[in-house]
Amino acid sequence: MSEPFTSVPLPQRKGTRSPLQLKEIRQHRRFASLRAISALILREMQTSHGRSAGGYMWAIAEPVGGIVLLTLIFSVGFRMPPLGTNFAIFYATGIVPFMAYLDVSGKVASSIRYSKPLLAYPAVTFVDALIGRILFNSITQILVAVLVFTGICLFMDTRTDPQLDQVALGMLMALLLAAGVGTMNCFMFEAVNWWQPLWAILMRPLFLVSCIFFIFDGIPPPYRDWLWWNPLVHVVGQMRHAFYPHYSGDYISYTYQLGVSLALLALGLALLVQYHRDLQNS
Repeated sequence: MSEPFTSVPLPQRKGTRSPLQLKEIRQHRRFASLRAISALILREMQTSHGRSAGGYMWAIAEPVGGIVLLTLIFSVGFRMPPLGTNFAIFYATGIVPFMAYLDVSGKVASSIRYSKPLLAYPAVTFVDALIGRILFNSITQILVAVLVFTGICLFMDTRTDPQLDQVALGMLMALLLAAGVGTMNCFMFEAVNWWQPLWAILMRPLFLVSCIFFIFDGIPPPYRDWLWWNPLVHVVGQMRHAFYPHYSGDYISYTYQLGVSLALLALGLALLVQYHRDLQNS
């Protein structure tokens, strides 16, 4: 009597894995990446005034104190703002997103240089370093914004009607632009030696051309048409629209601002994927 037929599993070809094995590998990599990002965030939290009394709180207190001090100083010289009746809140709606962009973009731009010793380990990638710096510094700047805006609105008669969803959109625009510019500069700073000092020179007049002290509508043409191409003008305009609902801000283009941010982010990531090993070894 013949033996019953039983199927014998065929041996897998060398180098191939089953769907279950591939799923387990992806999950392992995902968890490893989360652990690496968490470790990088904790490391940065410790290095940000970690040895001083108060630790991480100084990372929040310093920008808050600086913005409040500048707001009080300029409030003395500019009692009647171009919009509304309180200069402190008018100035804060410009300086808070501007400083958030400046701080986050600068920190993200130095991600590879800051974490270069850790990138030698296979478990840590340049993407982990970028995400860690973006998350940590974005959360810090959001806390700064909450403290500054809440403090001014509580202790001053601002006569504004802040719309929280619009404020959140303004901060999101600033942080997304910072992530895009920072990621692009993360490649440029490491690949081109002279780009970082040149970028620092180009950024010096940015404070004056981002509509922090004035409103876009009050600028005469053709200068107004030139300033429109500055993505930060749209960020500041959105933040002021959030606090002054009667301020329409017709010039604000979400498509342009988000398009520039995402394009820089995508291009920076593509260049880093292609050349990150050369940059790490340089």
